[in-house]
Amino acid sequence: MEWSGHAARPGDLDRFAELGVRTMRYPILWERTAPDGLASADWRWADERLGRLRSLGIRPIVGLLHHGSGPRDTGLLDPELPEKLAAFARAVAERYPWIDAYTPVNEPLTTARFSALYGHWYPHAKDGLLFARALLLQCRAVALAMRAVREVNPAAILVQTEDLGETKSTPLLSYQADFENERRWLTYDLLVGRVDRHHSMWRHLRWVGVPEAELDGLLERPCPPDVIGINHYVTSERFLDERLDRYPPITHGGNGRHAYADVEVVRACEEGLVGPRSLLRQAWRRYRTPCAITEAHMGCTREEQMRWLMEVWRAAEGARQEGADVRAVTIWALLGSFDWDSLVTRPSGRYEPGVFDVRGPLPRRTALAGLVADLSARRVPEHPVLGTPGWWRRPRSAAGAGGARVTGASRPILVTGATGTLGRAFARVCGGRGLASHLTGRGEMDIADPGSVAQALDRIAPWAVVNTAGYVRVDDAEREITACRRENADGPGVLAAACARRGIALVTFSSDLVFDGKKAAPYEETDPPAPLNAYGRSKAEGEARVLEAHAAALVVRTSAFFGPWDEHNFVTVALARLAAGEPLAAAEDAVVSPTYVPDLAHACLDLLIDGESGVWHLASGGALPWADLARMAATIAGIDGARVEGVPTLSLGLAARRPLYSALCSARGALMPPLEDALRRYRHDRETYVRERAPEACAPPGPAGRT
Repeated sequence: MEWSGHAARPGDLDRFAELGVRTMRYPILWERTAPDGLASADWRWADERLGRLRSLGIRPIVGLLHHGSGPRDTGLLDPELPEKLAAFARAVAERYPWIDAYTPVNEPLTTARFSALYGHWYPHAKDGLLFARALLLQCRAVALAMRAVREVNPAAILVQTEDLGETKSTPLLSYQADFENERRWLTYDLLVGRVDRHHSMWRHLRWVGVPEAELDGLLERPCPPDVIGINHYVTSERFLDERLDRYPPITHGGNGRHAYADVEVVRACEEGLVGPRSLLRQAWRRYRTPCAITEAHMGCTREEQMRWLMEVWRAAEGARQEGADVRAVTIWALLGSFDWDSLVTRPSGRYEPGVFDVRGPLPRRTALAGLVADLSARRVPEHPVLGTPGWWRRPRSAAGAGGARVTGASRPILVTGATGTLGRAFARVCGGRGLASHLTGRGEMDIADPGSVAQALDRIAPWAVVNTAGYVRVDDAEREITACRRENADGPGVLAAACARRGIALVTFSSDLVFDGKKAAPYEETDPPAPLNAYGRSKAEGEARVLEAHAAALVVRTSAFFGPWDEHNFVTVALARLAAGEPLAAAEDAVVSPTYVPDLAHACLDLLIDGESGVWHLASGGALPWADLARMAATIAGIDGARVEGVPTLSLGLAARRPLYSALCSARGALMPPLEDALRRYRHDRETYVRERAPEACAPPGPAGRT
């Protein structure tokens, strides 16, 4: 809540209501509300938020403990945890007697595994008995909390969540898979009161050291859930394999009898996922209790997030049609997630947007928001990207690094500029993302020729156009003004008008060279253009003509891009020369914002899918002179950067005048990763690309181009 800004932004609740949602899992966290005990509890935050939800007509399912261990005076292994949580639950119920749905503890089994069996989270234990004790204490806490709540509001229901992902294995490890497939039900079985002496897990719990008295407590006073909440992710389903050499060491583990790798089914098994439909059926057959999908997030590209949500939604509909009482699909998480790629074990700031993207001044609706609104209103979603299955359902060869064209019924994205660095990069990234694309050159569509554009658009029938075509030779533009203006101003204007008439989305590119550098601070989208050269003037005119002809178009200003898949960008050329022991002269007085091309392509495609329009600045986070860029790249690549010679821009003999400061930043949203991170990935991606191309000889370095 702090990292997303929601903790200090109550207006988010109105944004959520606009989606059409009627019920919401909402945190009134114990450790946040009463960190030093109930006597000093601060209810102001909860009062404001819950009151606003009530006025908006949204029913909250209140969570009290979510992958945590409560205030500092308790913990998952504290024998008094259940009574302490029950006291807090009673206080919540007494203050908000109208609330009738609770999840006192989220995912008790998963939390116990990660905290007391695997050691990832506090108290960082790795012990079978401590795992069992943490699970039992949490389940007892749920039961006592609901008992306390129902003494205030007898109608209150328990929505109990858990991850029920299945485990598969090689034949050798089938016994371990069978064990884990039984263990996954323990949260519900304990609350229902099924874990008796005949239960498959009784013997194991007794074997690790749990006294019978601890198991008998929930048998005597069970607390059956009113709704079985299934939290399901692509990575929830696991595969166990004793062939350790096939998998990275981080996946290796064991059970004392066999060593094995624990990996995602989706990455290891051709048959793919069991999926949420099967899990809903299993849960319904086992408990005959209403079910819901209570989490269904994917940290991935926008279209894959949408495809995953639609798969989960259709699974819920399918299970319902088969007779299961399925009540809801929870869109988790509305504001995205932070650092879940490391299970929140490192504060690296890795952010995965959700229905809203919080990387701007206010949460920005993503394409998921439109999808949620459609589902809430019972409209059939029609976004073009939904015509292709998600990566977890596609043959692995279809999503290879080469970006093979995706075929099928999906309308394509038309990418202009087939001979350019950016055009080829977009085609490659589209292929990797499962986005059908059609890459065109001037011979197929001349963007400055209205007839050629109309013919190509009508024949290809794209849903969107990404225009990377253009004149890029900044210095030659000083003597080829007409040609430059034709490609950078006339062409985008013609293309924009044709797309507007057909209702086709459009992305086109501009440059930091539309600015004169006098600001001496990073330029934002609203700063007025004041170009110093013919190239910059052509780009500024192109921006104006595009937005005049197509108000919904997206104009992306970028700067000094570099990437792993071409030989002629500044970083690649600089590293090649330095690695060869050659000197490199680079401007030390011209500050730019270098842009990593793969990041640029991904961010542009996300914005395109989101339906964004107007001017956006997209550049890797950071600003530095060209000479420092060469030195930083050399350091990260393990190359001696001492041969980089910082020189004044005037000494380079460039025909076109450049601004000495053209760094870009965005007032709309900082979507691009930091430059240092981009350069590290460039090194890896470049090495991979060169290795894949071997023994094909690389083209010799040439002059660096620039958009």
